[in-house]
Amino acid sequence: MRTEQDDLLLRGATVVTLDPARRVLVGDVRVRGDRVVAIGGRSRVPAARTIDLRGHVLIPGLVQSHVHLCQALFRGMADDLPLLPWLARRIWPLEGAHDARSLRASANLGVAEMLRAGTTTILDMGTVHHHDVVFDALAKSGMRAFSGKAMMDVGDQVPPTLRETTKSSLSESHRLRERWHGVQNGRLRYAYAPRFILSCSERLMREVADAVREGSAGDALAHSHAAEHADERAAVKAMLGQDDVAALESFGLFGPRTVLAHGVQLRPAEMRRVAKLGTRFVHCPSANLKLASGIADVKAMREAGMVVGLGADGAPCNNRMDPWTELREAALLAKVRRADAAALPAREALELATIEGARVLGLQDEIGSIEVGKKADLVALRLDDLHHEPGGDVYGRLVYSATPADVRHVVIDGRVVVEDAELRTLDRERVLADARREGKKVLVRAGLVS
Repeated sequence: MRTEQDDLLLRGATVVTLDPARRVLVGDVRVRGDRVVAIGGRSRVPAARTIDLRGHVLIPGLVQSHVHLCQALFRGMADDLPLLPWLARRIWPLEGAHDARSLRASANLGVAEMLRAGTTTILDMGTVHHHDVVFDALAKSGMRAFSGKAMMDVGDQVPPTLRETTKSSLSESHRLRERWHGVQNGRLRYAYAPRFILSCSERLMREVADAVREGSAGDALAHSHAAEHADERAAVKAMLGQDDVAALESFGLFGPRTVLAHGVQLRPAEMRRVAKLGTRFVHCPSANLKLASGIADVKAMREAGMVVGLGADGAPCNNRMDPWTELREAALLAKVRRADAAALPAREALELATIEGARVLGLQDEIGSIEVGKKADLVALRLDDLHHEPGGDVYGRLVYSATPADVRHVVIDGRVVVEDAELRTLDRERVLADARREGKKVLVRAGLVS
């Protein structure tokens, strides 16, 4: 852990602050401990360590507010299926086949990919079992995260390897929260994760809502899926007689501590209701395309007053956990959805993965912008390769042309976790070897290959 005397000086970058004034300036950023203490100008005070960022762009660390680390190992194992068959035929059998070793390999693979690409904060939904190893992997990696085990106590197609009793699901979730919430100087926090209405009982949903709303869970979140695919929504309507978002509200799952992934199927009146209640939503454009869920109307969501973040979702419904792909697709799909080239300008798209993503998680006072007093979660990129030149607006270059290969340095809590494009907290070759070995074993245990 860095001490207060252990200064880090980031020298001479173009700093895209995403602060309230949306300042872009050239100068130094000084970090002391885990906080930004000075921005701009040229510091003449020596630091314990200086990184020369002349020719670089420095941005706030990127926030992915819906991912599944447990699924990183399933990349390429569930292609070309719609949501409900995708879950029943591939994802749930694979998740149920995880053991602690394969789950750790999956978490390390996902974290390594995202760190290397400039993601510094995630909201993660796990599988049902072995979730301590996910938190342990997160602790060692340096990633900032909310995470929680998936909760699944009903569902005709839920396999026995994942089906829990309501009591055991709640008990294990509470235990994990007590063990991990707030550790690593607050870098890791808990999010209760009732998967979605079709795999969770009303009692389970209500008890999660009570735990989050009444404050017994501290600042823990509730994290689920809603309004993702037309077939899913129709199944909920047939079962409950109401749409999923309304049902979740009736169970008490709403408000600023509830984060719901997708929202593709939301109608305008629902958007206004969600905004009034303060429930957060996360846009996952690549996953929505691959599962043929549709194109979320992000412009309409924002116009209604909703707080919206951005996420890659899981590797098997995206194949990448790349924030730059999600930024580009969010901006481009918004234009197509509204037939309006200005529907989601580049700067607003970047906000979804920075300050708005932080707001989704209730962390806007800590991360999401580069400001004095905030956490030092920072990403430095080079924007001078063939796919960037000869230039243009910095927001446009970041959103429309940046890739993970442009990321040079990543800092979280004042700690350098990626330096000169190399991971410092994970061994890349070991991560790859573990993933290849454990991925084959999971397929066999799931009965998907002999």
